[in-house]
Amino acid sequence: MNTAEDVGEQLVGAFQNPGLLLGIPLALAGAVFMSLGAQYQHRGVEKVERLSGAQGASGLSLNQIKRLLTRPSWIAGTLMLGLAIVCQLAALVQAPLIVVQPLGAIALVITTLLNARISGHSPTRQSITAIVCCVGGIFLFVFFAAMFATEQDVTDRELFVILAILLVVIIVLGACWLILRHRMRALFYVIGAGILYGFVATLAKVVIKRIEAGQFEWITAVCVLALVAAAAVGAYFVQTAYSSGPPDLVIAGLTVVDPLIAVLIGMVILGEAAAAPPWVLVIFGVAGAVAVWGVVGLARYHPQVLSDSQELGIVRGSGTTATPTGDGSGAQPPVPGSPGADRGTGDTDRP
Repeated sequence: MNTAEDVGEQLVGAFQNPGLLLGIPLALAGAVFMSLGAQYQHRGVEKVERLSGAQGASGLSLNQIKRLLTRPSWIAGTLMLGLAIVCQLAALVQAPLIVVQPLGAIALVITTLLNARISGHSPTRQSITAIVCCVGGIFLFVFFAAMFATEQDVTDRELFVILAILLVVIIVLGACWLILRHRMRALFYVIGAGILYGFVATLAKVVIKRIEAGQFEWITAVCVLALVAAAAVGAYFVQTAYSSGPPDLVIAGLTVVDPLIAVLIGMVILGEAAAAPPWVLVIFGVAGAVAVWGVVGLARYHPQVLSDSQELGIVRGSGTTATPTGDGSGAQPPVPGSPGADRGTGDTDRP
């Protein structure tokens, strides 16, 4: 009974915090922009693959990257993701890291609905179960994080630890990409980007707080450089993931792995969960495991992934008229949402 009363008091106190009351809506707005931006960027990557005649599943080429910069849909998606970042940074100023980051999971629901409507691949029972695990696990986490999260000042020693771990992560991911990129699937790029973006969110939080306190010294400058490097590598992984997987799979990985990494850093290194009792830490672990299981399940059972691999017979949507090939034979109808699919016959690109 005492435990229930403590939880109730914590809950009431949490929502009397003006920072949380402002930070949570900002984080939710960022999730909406993230969802729309992902859909538009995915469309731009598909168009570039079709025009270049080469898939980017093993890594986008320099020519494909240049083409992306000219696609209206990709540019529109990038602008929306920029707005998502602004909202997220504003939320980080107002609320603790382990509260703001997990709220991005709402973008997964929005992206799933958008992609189902656009691609014609309706979610299956297995994929819906995976999505529920992703969102449910993350929201269970943020519910308790909102009650027990506390912000701590970040020391130079803690920053050194974060930067050192980030350097190791970038080296490991880079080595895996160089050696195994022809075997990698979307899940690798999604997880890699999620890990890097977790560090980006953490470093952004630190830089913002230090600038507010007037402490922009050399180590803060190093944090900015590390943040930009991690964001650049993560962005490349995200664009490559779009070429080898549906947008809701990419968002699932980002909205689960990103906050989990940021939360682990906040808990283990920054001490933001120092006030949480042991039973809450157990809930954190269970909720995180459920969310990660959901990402893996979505990567295995997403209807668009199964359809593209010919493992699941799905009726295609509109726009599947066969087009003649160079040798005069009829080509098979393109799969909506696949690299060869397009909504028109010309080189137009509507956001």
